[in-house]
Amino acid sequence: MKLLLTSGGVSNRSIRDALADLLGKPIAESTALCIPTAMYGMPGTAVMTWRQIAGQSPTPMVELGWKSVGMLELAALPSIAEEHWVPMVRETDALLVCGGDVLYLNHWMRTSGLADLFPALSETVYVGLSAGSMVMAPHVGEEFVGWQPATGGDAALGLVGFSIFPHLDNVMCPDNTTAHAEEWAAKVPVPGYALDDQSAITVVDGAVEVVSEGNWRYFDRS
Repeated sequence: MKLLLTSGGVSNRSIRDALADLLGKPIAESTALCIPTAMYGMPGTAVMTWRQIAGQSPTPMVELGWKSVGMLELAALPSIAEEHWVPMVRETDALLVCGGDVLYLNHWMRTSGLADLFPALSETVYVGLSAGSMVMAPHVGEEFVGWQPATGGDAALGLVGFSIFPHLDNVMCPDNTTAHAEEWAAKVPVPGYALDDQSAITVVDGAVEVVSEGNWRYFDRS
């Protein structure tokens, strides 16, 4: 997959251009599936979930002018025959993975079987928002452990070699300050990126690039 890992969605022209480059064609000619599952791991998010799906949230994902947008609810997939959803995933141009609780999302990505499809989706563009981006990391950091898996810990999918601290210095997230990002980075066992909501990371064939019209920090572990 080609990854576009955002903190606050496709929030500016630079990130939008990066998305179009990854797609290899205009957004208006591309299909997408919205995955809202992470939101259900947090309390009181029903309205936020609807707004994200409906393209009425302050974190642009669905409302970018796609040719078509469907919804894929991971928690429902174990009860659905694979032939009813796997072809849809394989054929779509982009997966729009919303924010919420990152370890809840990790659990359902694995349990649903979606994560098992990722290695075969070489041309698919994965667009993460907050937890949707963080889930690609080997570890999310103890600060972001809310919903807890039975096995404990903070491990996620590990499809990239770094961790992400989202919403840097966002006044709506008082714990996501630069000072807290530095403390987080000192504890995670891999390199980390702290991103504000005007910043994102692309990953293509292992090459990592930051796309930003805002502020971000890289924390090296070497």
